[in-house]
Amino acid sequence: MLNLRRLVPCVARRNLLFAARFMGTSSGADSLFNPTPEHRALREMVRGFTESEVENQANQFNRVEQFNRSLFKRAADLGLLGITIDTKYGGSGMDCTASCIVHEEMSSSDPAFTLSYLAHSLLFTHNLSINGNDEQKMRYLPDACSGARIGGMGMSEPWAGTDVLGMRTTAIKKSDGTYVLNGSKMWITNGALDDDTLGDMFLVYAKTGESKSKSGAVRPQISLFLVDKGMPGFTLGTRIKDKLGMRASCTAEIAFDDVIIPEKNLIGAPGGAMVCMMRNLEIERICLAAMSTGIARRCIEVMCNYASSRDAFGSPINTYGQIQRHIGESYAEFQAGRAYLYNVSNNVDLSKAGQRVDSDGVKLYCSTMAKNVADRAIQVLGGNGYIGQYNVCFPDKASHRLLFTSSHYFQQVERLWRDSKLIEIGGGTVESHHKNMSKDLASIGKIL
Repeated sequence: MLNLRRLVPCVARRNLLFAARFMGTSSGADSLFNPTPEHRALREMVRGFTESEVENQANQFNRVEQFNRSLFKRAADLGLLGITIDTKYGGSGMDCTASCIVHEEMSSSDPAFTLSYLAHSLLFTHNLSINGNDEQKMRYLPDACSGARIGGMGMSEPWAGTDVLGMRTTAIKKSDGTYVLNGSKMWITNGALDDDTLGDMFLVYAKTGESKSKSGAVRPQISLFLVDKGMPGFTLGTRIKDKLGMRASCTAEIAFDDVIIPEKNLIGAPGGAMVCMMRNLEIERICLAAMSTGIARRCIEVMCNYASSRDAFGSPINTYGQIQRHIGESYAEFQAGRAYLYNVSNNVDLSKAGQRVDSDGVKLYCSTMAKNVADRAIQVLGGNGYIGQYNVCFPDKASHRLLFTSSHYFQQVERLWRDSKLIEIGGGTVESHHKNMSKDLASIGKIL
């Protein structure tokens, strides 16, 4: 594991790439999963951070349904919040593969915390870095990269999820150039930071008019705005609790009642936000697939460890064909998904849209793969996989008695299974991926 203290002086200057070059001497860096020494060094650093700081807090914050803000600040100190952001704005200047590495590693312990990280680092920070102008980036990105302010993105609504063009939130332009924002957004990660506190800053999609296509069909014009906590009329609606999974990530409804948005907070041209949306959905879906990969990897480690130590009928359970099938199929599916993930991330161009087939495809495959692997892990662990208590009983071979341990190692699969389901829904449902991919592949001809 990399010595984080040796990295901190470099990272404190918000340049993780420099830090990675300083430490990146590990062998095997030239690979699909770690294509450069910088990527290898980043993975070692984030894995060390995950094992030493993310792991031990995951179950506790899941139980109380709270977002760990101090851990988030530690991620900022390591240069992770602006992983794809230019160093000019306080970021680390790395690429999509680097972002995948961070999401995979942290999700092996705490997908909920990682989801909040994704909403901040990709849905707000990366989105603004790609689509905003220099003045907007200078205003917001340094605080986003340092963790001084926590961001999110508002697209889904109570009545419009996959059907984004069905959104009802409006922004009407006034004669003085300002916009009046009305409506609400639903299922917003980082919409709340606790039960009563609104998130700090958001990118919000809204209808600003209509246009006619060549066929005469009327289509809404969608624009994107920067919206800050403290703007009059911008409020926290409902903090959504008692979710199946991702409980340590705050989800909320946010509401807009005649919120005045200055013209300087419009991202790009009026009505031009669909390109912004599609471009950012691609990296979001790729990194959600990375989260699924981290979940699957941990579940495989847990079930292999457990199956080799748990006896039944006088032999370890990994000697029985039923268990071997669970382990073998899980590993093969995981490696297929991981290879697909890094093949996509290594070749994606973050500056443009039009890469939907594989950004959708890798999330489609990996999300369901991780859910299935987590389900098999529960099956292998039996009752021990079904519970989420801190103290779990295991047989002691020497005394033939049940012992209780406070180890967290076997306690993850129940929570990881619950967390994995969200990725089949959030960031685009699997059904939407089927639709998008079928449409795009209709004209592909031969696959080279």
